[in-house]
Amino acid sequence: MRDGPPTPERLIQDIAAARPTTVADYMAAANAHYYATRDPLGAAGDFTTAPEISQMFGELIGLWIADLWTRAGSPPFRYVELGPGRGTLAADALRAAARFGCAPLGIHLVETSPTLRAAQSARLPEAEHQDEVDALPDDAPLVIVANEFFDALPVHQYVRTAGGWRERMVERRDEALMPVAGAIPADDAIPPALRDQPDGTIVETAPVAAAIIQRCAFRLARQGGAMLAIDYGHAGPAAGDTLQAVRAHRFADPFADPGEADLTAHVDFTALAEAARPAGVAVSGLATQGDWLRRLGIDARLKTLTTATPGRADELKGQRDRLVETDAMGDLFKLIAFTAPGWPQPAGFTGDPA
Repeated sequence: MRDGPPTPERLIQDIAAARPTTVADYMAAANAHYYATRDPLGAAGDFTTAPEISQMFGELIGLWIADLWTRAGSPPFRYVELGPGRGTLAADALRAAARFGCAPLGIHLVETSPTLRAAQSARLPEAEHQDEVDALPDDAPLVIVANEFFDALPVHQYVRTAGGWRERMVERRDEALMPVAGAIPADDAIPPALRDQPDGTIVETAPVAAAIIQRCAFRLARQGGAMLAIDYGHAGPAAGDTLQAVRAHRFADPFADPGEADLTAHVDFTALAEAARPAGVAVSGLATQGDWLRRLGIDARLKTLTTATPGRADELKGQRDRLVETDAMGDLFKLIAFTAPGWPQPAGFTGDPA
């Protein structure tokens, strides 16, 4: 038995020597190696997340937390972030929340990458690390933030063939890895609304994401609190191949150089909501990132920062536009919130929670 994720070379050898692996297992192994061996963020990395684009993003999440906490009666709580990157979002959010007297009992970062843990500890020396949600403390309400976390979790892919639905497998052909239709029927894995599709259609499911959101939801139901999930994706069910790789800020072949690019897939927010509801939490409507940030006051914050640093006016406006506008992150990225029974409706979402 080997410790830790397989190296890319070993992953290729295993696929070639044994049998094809599912797209989900391939994605899990490749991303485990990828995140364990580098800091992927920023200009020198492979991609840039919203907290790294502008402090305004994390600050508005901090205001969202402070507002919800105040209306909930200002209870003691623990701040939790899933996949917190370099800790930038947490630092900005907690700094903004503290201006309103909102300070957590503790800061808990769910992270397994040694490289990113080191960066997080440098920025948030008081934070504690956990490997998984089940290891979080159970003595107080939790306020959980997950920004671009669920998109990196493994997805199973299924393809419609003349013989019915089959799970997509990764195998080696002509010295290259590629996805192929497996041999075992998989019709029962397809959501009923998507089963009647033409041949060649691909459907994705994300049972790991569903399991994590359900664990978080049951924690909220028992302990109180709220969760905010931000990611790129859609309201499902929907068909289509959304698996992609990003390397050096450019799209790459997901099946080339495993473990050397960030693999992600679109998040099905409807599936997340369905996974959370059995816990009894309230589920907000889905908001686009652009609309949510406008409702939380990003333009007012931009004005304040521009007044304080007029020489940065164009830079700050560019950051705001990248987060909000429809031709950037504004429509593709979306938010959903989950709140414990008895907690108030969170700001930034329209309509009543379900």
